[in-house]
Amino acid sequence: MLKKKIRKQILFLRKKKYKSKFKINKNLILNIIKKFKGSNAIIGGYYPVNYEIDCLDILNFLEKKKYLISLPVIKKKNVMKFIQWSFVDPLKISKFGIPEPLNSKVVYPDVLLVPLVAFDKNFYRIGYGGGYYDRYLSNKRNAKNILTIGLAFSFQEVTKIQINRFDQKLNMVLTEKN
Repeated sequence: MLKKKIRKQILFLRKKKYKSKFKINKNLILNIIKKFKGSNAIIGGYYPVNYEIDCLDILNFLEKKKYLISLPVIKKKNVMKFIQWSFVDPLKISKFGIPEPLNSKVVYPDVLLVPLVAFDKNFYRIGYGGGYYDRYLSNKRNAKNILTIGLAFSFQEVTKIQINRFDQKLNMVLTEKN
């Protein structure tokens, strides 16, 4: 099935089935981060929109455990950067309607919590089609080993995603059922 068709179907399903009570196990994420990246990892999260898994609770939990938190910002030429952020820091609404940090301190996450529209058993994902995460990972993975954790509802899993040379595989995907 074409990515465009999968995207449309899953976005419809996600809106229909969304329940804010569905949560990812934050202790599981903490244990994974500690195992693979230790206690000083920089975490790249996202501000949930469009019925995505809400990772703000996870980010708040990790910040209280003394991890440095960052959120993505889309810069000129559609380049995504991660900006240091704390829950006490203000946010502004981007041109895409997504809250992003006012701060300008660029950081390079060791761990990325990645939003997605759909995923398969091989940990490939479909996003919204802009390629921001694929480009970011393609550029940064050459210099840094980034642990990528996709966050999704279990119903977002599809049988197989047709990939191309630009698609970046995630290390794992966690759902409310893990």
